Amino acid sequence: MYRKEVNTHSPLRVLERSIHGGLGPGNLGVVMARAGTGKTAFLVQIALDDLMRERSVLHVSLEQNIDHVQCWYDGLFDDMARRTNLAEPEAVRRSIQNSRVIHAFPRGRMSAEDLERIAKRYEDHLSFRPSAIIVDGFNWEGPMATTSAELGAIKALAKRFDAELWMGAQTHREVTSIHPTRITAPCSPFESLIDVALFLEPHEDQVTVRLLKDHGKPVVDETRLFLNPDTLALIEASEEQPTAPHRLGPTAYTLLSGGAQGAESEFGMWAERYKVQEMTFSFAGRAPHRKRGVVELDEETLRLGAVSPAYVDAQLHRKFPRTETFQRMLQTIWHQVSSAGEVFVVGHIMGDGTVRGGTGWAAELARHFKKPVHVFDQETHQWMSWQGEAWKPIEPPRIRRTRFTGTGTRFLTDEGREAVRTLFLRTFGER
Repeated sequence: MYRKEVNTHSPLRVLERSIHGGLGPGNLGVVMARAGTGKTAFLVQIALDDLMRERSVLHVSLEQNIDHVQCWYDGLFDDMARRTNLAEPEAVRRSIQNSRVIHAFPRGRMSAEDLERIAKRYEDHLSFRPSAIIVDGFNWEGPMATTSAELGAIKALAKRFDAELWMGAQTHREVTSIHPTRITAPCSPFESLIDVALFLEPHEDQVTVRLLKDHGKPVVDETRLFLNPDTLALIEASEEQPTAPHRLGPTAYTLLSGGAQGAESEFGMWAERYKVQEMTFSFAGRAPHRKRGVVELDEETLRLGAVSPAYVDAQLHRKFPRTETFQRMLQTIWHQVSSAGEVFVVGHIMGDGTVRGGTGWAAELARHFKKPVHVFDQETHQWMSWQGEAWKPIEPPRIRRTRFTGTGTRFLTDEGREAVRTLFLRTFGER
């Protein structure tokens, strides 16, 4: 297909019809989703659609660095080009790169004033005026008055540029139902500022795109769109695919771990070989065995993963050290698991259903968060998956979520090493 044909047949034309013409300049659209469900991928595909229509895009990230965001664009563009048999894909790639600016804010913090400052800088020095502004990683959970004022100011900036504004928002399963019918926390206090709201609803074999708010309409339409769970490509529900979709390349994936010796370092080694991104969570005073992608959590962030030591003992049916260092290690595990789409553990499943050792907390958290969790048992040499009420044997898995946790025992056997190696091999092919 030629570029214009790709635009005409884009699944986002279906979304535009669902919201009767699209978002509109100066309006705010919000994409709500749990961690690891595909929020960033969806925002990038909105941006790619604008870029394919020769519109300029300012993409602001508060969670990922520029290289990581670029990987999302490259992977999703490559997938689109293959699926549509795009003519002259490299020429199109160069064209859209010239119409896009990616800006990452350090430490994940951005005010409306910061956004206005960088937008003015790009306008003054590059003559760049965005037709669409993407903001990924905005903190919706700050003080209500402050957050409302920031959102209002960001919307006003978009209106001055005559640009559509799309923002991501992370929901939490503790307060958001599986099938919400209206805007939910953390965005619900700001519903009056939101013009269009979408929710990415995860199912076993796909992620459904649901419309929760359509400007002022009392009743919203179905979008008939979903995200393919393997590629995160946006697809129309009625679309027939004669061939299996092309998977995203390894650079679009991120391994979350603690970088400890043993299983975590083995996961990290293979991630580096395949050029998978790494986020290695640590804290002041700790030197992880792996140094690639280290994220040092401050005290405030660590406390988000704090739990009672007695609760950990009760859940894992054994006592663990009460030292400050060990408690911080458990808190870093919370960060590894809470934002992952699925969890892989190498270790041993005990008779009581828990996983041996401190990294058993990762498996326990994954079960608590109802995330897919797979354990390679080094004693039985078998992959096991938690199936709601019990561990069940499974065929050797592959990585299905772009943001995944890899953890496990420090005492890795040859069979454990082979399990990690072949997991990457099944997912990404020979290296």
